[in-house]
Amino acid sequence: MIKGVALGEEIVIAAKNKIGLMADIAGMLANRGVNIESALGYEAGNTAKLMLVTNANLAIVSELKKKGYKSVKETEVVMVELENKPGALKVVTTELKKARIDIRYFYITSPSGVGGGRMVLQTSDNEKAMALLAKYAMSAQ
Repeated sequence: MIKGVALGEEIVIAAKNKIGLMADIAGMLANRGVNIESALGYEAGNTAKLMLVTNANLAIVSELKKKGYKSVKETEVVMVELENKPGALKVVTTELKKARIDIRYFYITSPSGVGGGRMVLQTSDNEKAMALLAKYAMSAQ
């Protein structure tokens, strides 16, 4: 059920919540040829919080800061490639539970059709989670 796992980086942006914020950021990325591979966004009062995995994080962090976004940083995450089958999420979460690794947050991107999806997660111990899930992925094949 787990096809692969790796440590990665996501961009975390906290900005004043306003209509069109994501459109502005998505437009900036598109104009620079940057692909958004995974995304999560939500509102927390007057603040918008965005988490993005792109194909060019370093360049984008610098560009966002130049554009006036003050709270922009990169955060380590675990990226798990999942098969598109019932129970894939159960396997990941059960293995982390057994190892007593806390999931701080996660989101999943899943293309339509037959392909699998990507789970992006932040845990209490990303290195241990990545090693555990990588070992599980290898033994499942």
